Amino acid sequence: MRVRRVVTGRSGGVSVAPYDSFNLGDHVGDDPKAVSANRDRLADQIGLPSSRIVWMEQIHSRNVTVVTGPVDGPVPATDALVTTEPDLALAVLSADCVPVLLSDDEAGVIAGVHAGRVGARVGIVPATLREMIRLGARPERMGALLGPAASGRHYEVPSHMQRDVEEHLPGSACVTEQGTAGLDLRAGLRRQLLAAGVAAVAADPRCTIEDPELFSHRRGAPTGRLASVIWIDPAAPEAGDERI
Repeated sequence: MRVRRVVTGRSGGVSVAPYDSFNLGDHVGDDPKAVSANRDRLADQIGLPSSRIVWMEQIHSRNVTVVTGPVDGPVPATDALVTTEPDLALAVLSADCVPVLLSDDEAGVIAGVHAGRVGARVGIVPATLREMIRLGARPERMGALLGPAASGRHYEVPSHMQRDVEEHLPGSACVTEQGTAGLDLRAGLRRQLLAAGVAAVAADPRCTIEDPELFSHRRGAPTGRLASVIWIDPAAPEAGDERI
């Protein structure tokens, strides 16, 4: 069994500006036909039917949903998906927020988490870990991938907001390149995951704000959304991460 992970880029789709071109978000004002075509392309690239990719109506909450099969439309009002079902892909949309992909390969439990500033502050990641543990996962066997997101170099926030997030997510406060108050959510989430006993935490180092090959709401709204996807491939023997 192999747990596979894919993070998409901005190019290679059919959406036109300002969503050009591989936009996978259906809530940002893009032509629904273009989004559908892009999602079909993603499914084709990862070798699954479109119906086997589960999407979320992300609302910056700590709501976690366990899914056991295909879902008609996005799972409503949730920011994390958990499953033990093979060949069922969990998709996280982002354009500055942190996508978190979690797995216990031995137990066959995976999760996709949308951890924006608000969700990270209110504990979406610990809530997801609790649900994974309930299904048989163990932190000491888990691995985590923190996907591309706004880096602390560019994620400027008011000082009071920085203090508030740091109180709830220690390790996230930083100073931007401009010398102002900033947030590095990936640093705070990494600290949180390690403190919870998660064995391995890796991060995609790319910053959505500074990388033109990625969508960034802060750099240029309106814009599209990337997808970070995780699924269990029972036919493959080894783990790996990929980009599309």
